[in-house]
Amino acid sequence: MPGPLHGLVVTELAGLGPAPFCGMVLADLGAEVIRVDRIGGSSLPIGSVDSDVLNRGKRSISVNLKDEAGVEVVLRTVARSDALIEGFRPGVAERLGVGPAACLARHQALVYGRMTGWGQYGPLATTAGHDIDYIALSGALHAIGPPDRPLPPLNLVADFGGGGMLLALGVLAAIIHARTSGEGQVVDAAMVDGSALLMASHHGYLADGWWRPERGSNLLDGAAPFYGTYRTADGGHVAVGALEPQFFSELLAGLDLTAEEVGAQNEREKWPEMRRVFAERFAQRTRDEWAALFQGTDACVAPVLSMSEAPDHPHNIERETFVDVDGVVQPAPAPRFSATPPEIGRPPAIPGKDTDGVLAAAGYSEAQIVKLRESRAIA
Repeated sequence: MPGPLHGLVVTELAGLGPAPFCGMVLADLGAEVIRVDRIGGSSLPIGSVDSDVLNRGKRSISVNLKDEAGVEVVLRTVARSDALIEGFRPGVAERLGVGPAACLARHQALVYGRMTGWGQYGPLATTAGHDIDYIALSGALHAIGPPDRPLPPLNLVADFGGGGMLLALGVLAAIIHARTSGEGQVVDAAMVDGSALLMASHHGYLADGWWRPERGSNLLDGAAPFYGTYRTADGGHVAVGALEPQFFSELLAGLDLTAEEVGAQNEREKWPEMRRVFAERFAQRTRDEWAALFQGTDACVAPVLSMSEAPDHPHNIERETFVDVDGVVQPAPAPRFSATPPEIGRPPAIPGKDTDGVLAAAGYSEAQIVKLRESRAIA
């Protein structure tokens, strides 16, 4: 059964990271995503085509964007698309001839999704950066890590959560508007904006005086001994998130401790000693022994699994949280839909694999496709 976005057509100008992630999410949900690979360039990260998970479920055409005929191929593909997404620096798409003005001239109801770190305007708009820089400027990085220094949370906050996922939301919202109004528009998704948006609740806490600006002094940033990680006897770790009083009580019961021994949950002056006692107790058993002991309770204790271990956990197996596509284990599409379950339509495409079929759908004849290939406008 087709996914919820079946019938949606998206053109993606190939790149790295957030924009391909957005395209993957849309493809997972049933959209036809046509990736435009540039001849002589590469959209691949480290690794092979098969392991390029962000490009699963997509079709690929190879186009020479330095050739007028190649640019025309993209514009004709855009003419039958609901949206285009790109992740270039501001001005690059315009110089290539596939910027918003050129594309919207071909399709006035097109949604043109732009993914950048700093946004399309502002003092930093044209400068380079990476996830760590964007979350530094948005205030997110300052709140993460131990008291002595911030720690980057991989590249999840800006690249994927505040970047690609935000772009997907923006594109879909603009498509709804286009379908009711007939009017397309440009979606300017910036990772600095998105990572700031993810901190919305924390800004509320800060304004209320509940959140302290000092890192490592708050309930959710590692200060509270009942919200953090502990090393176990085998060198593994468990995660503890017993925030509510009833969950804290179950945590103490599982650790065979009493409130008299560790102090009241929210007595901050008792937290250092409480952490010491918890650490000493968790060090007495292995990670999996603790996981088994707390299984089925509301103590909010979970084993810290590696990326290799996570697919084999019984809960993830039953929910099919991970799937194997041609030998590459990867996260399954999410979220779940009761009537239109999403699926991975195809493994990542070799660049240019679907050129002929996509061009035929755009109205090119077989003879025209041959001519384009001979001129190296496509490959």
